Amino acid sequence: MNKAELIDAMAAGSGLTKADAKKSLDSFMAATTSALKGGERVALVGFGTFSVSDRAARKGRNPQTGKEIKIDAKKVVKFKAGNELSTSIK
Repeated sequence: MNKAELIDAMAAGSGLTKADAKKSLDSFMAATTSALKGGERVALVGFGTFSVSDRAARKGRNPQTGKEIKIDAKKVVKFKAGNELSTSIK
């Protein structure tokens, strides 16, 4: 499912117009991004939790040449599915 299909599904499920569903989705994404940038977790009970984790610098290999390269440290977004979501897809 892509963003447009998600907007269509949200509009159909909630009775909102597609424009209102798009605004709602964009607002959710902006609020989640802002919270994660600020170092906060975003927990949606039953759905899951978004969090930011630090990934340490490490050494890797260029698969074409086999030459060792340095991979810089960075922050990554993690998602842990909630219990209701996990059980509903089994």
